[in-house]
Amino acid sequence: MEDITKLSYEAAYQQLEALVAQLESGALPLEESVALYERGQRLAAHCQALLEEAELKIKTVDETGPLL
Repeated sequence: MEDITKLSYEAAYQQLEALVAQLESGALPLEESVALYERGQRLAAHCQALLEEAELKIKTVDETGPLL
């Protein structure tokens, strides 16, 4: 399985959306559903971390003022 930490926000979010659609279909065996749920949790945490990192960068730029 691919390393989630190397995914961009967009790629991770896209995978998360696809995974949610699979889970919502209700057509998966329990074990596969649990495995997908666990991966979804990791994807969601990765997305959140990337958003927090971006927010910190924006705050830093705002605090330092214009670059001009």
